Amino acid sequence: MTPSSFPVIRLKPKARAQAIRHGFPWIYDNELVVDRRTKNIAPGSIAVLEDSDRRPMGLVAVNPNSRIFGRMLERDLDATIDHRWFVAKIAHALAMRERLYDAPFYRLIHAESDGLPGVVIDRFGEIAVVQPNAAWAEGLLGDLVSALVEVTGVTTVLKNGSGRARGLEGLDEDSSVLVGTAPDAPVPVVMNGATYMADLTGGQKTGLFYDQRANHGFSASLCKDAKVLDVFSHVGGFALASLAGGAASALSVDGSAAALALAEQGAERAGFIDRFVTRKGDAFDVLTALAEEGESFDVVICDPPAFAPSKPALEKGLRAYERVARLAAPLVREGGYLGLCSCSHAADLARFRGASVRGIGRAGRQAQLIHTGFAGPDHPLMPQLAESGYLKALFFRL
Repeated sequence: MTPSSFPVIRLKPKARAQAIRHGFPWIYDNELVVDRRTKNIAPGSIAVLEDSDRRPMGLVAVNPNSRIFGRMLERDLDATIDHRWFVAKIAHALAMRERLYDAPFYRLIHAESDGLPGVVIDRFGEIAVVQPNAAWAEGLLGDLVSALVEVTGVTTVLKNGSGRARGLEGLDEDSSVLVGTAPDAPVPVVMNGATYMADLTGGQKTGLFYDQRANHGFSASLCKDAKVLDVFSHVGGFALASLAGGAASALSVDGSAAALALAEQGAERAGFIDRFVTRKGDAFDVLTALAEEGESFDVVICDPPAFAPSKPALEKGLRAYERVARLAAPLVREGGYLGLCSCSHAADLARFRGASVRGIGRAGRQAQLIHTGFAGPDHPLMPQLAESGYLKALFFRL
């Protein structure tokens, strides 16, 4: 299709046209002149965005059923969104990952930050897991996948249809094998000297959280000869990295027996199993129980799920982060270290840090903030989009 054949959507006079020109990638439904024709544009369609003076601003992917009505795809009005366009985007993203990592295990596409809004692709060697979390990407999935195979040479492509984002776009939760054959066992992934077992078909999200790689590495630097507690551990994230860093012992706490079983497999493969223990249970209950049992640790890390996934949940989420800090701080030995993480984009760094410091204070402890970490470089931050910098990791000495 040529630009002249695309439908047109137009900004209201008071919409943030300047911010969009300067790179902000989203157009909200209340910023547009919405008439019957606009409402009837099929979800996933491509349209031309105009400002209130009818000057074209770029090609956008449209979903009238979403709060994010439009997602900027191209400033170039003459661009064709097809297989070759996807090839260029994926090749550009791949070039950076290949420079950064010596093995093909990383986030390959980080949505808006890599120019493919709503698209997440994690790579596990010869396997790629795709999350098309926007209607336009679902509609062009064939072109996306063929380009992915052409550029990377992966032999298996899995679609993961789970997650809150797809629901907000009105998409189904179906997962499927798009190319090749699904693995019949968890895939081992080596990071920071530890081995993680990624369940690509039944695990959370794409099977592993690559975003914490750098924070795992920093935490491990604190852990030589240490007794370590890793809460909300998933498949052993911080615990296994600490063991690779020379920890004397590590305890992983999680509510999922399946995740802890994968953590044990990773510890076994890396030769750490004799220093590794797991404990299944609600994290808040286990933190309380450990204090009652008189336990203490040299290093405690808490990496909970997103307690504040949206602005309406912010205050409740901040109270939960404060509670985590309050319950975890008493378990840290004098001179020991406490790591607190948040993957909630609605809770910015200042608010999360404030909640964490309040919790530590309420526990009667004093702290030095020694390091602030973020997602690794395979999760690049789009400067115009605060949501792309969702991950925060604070390390305190108590």
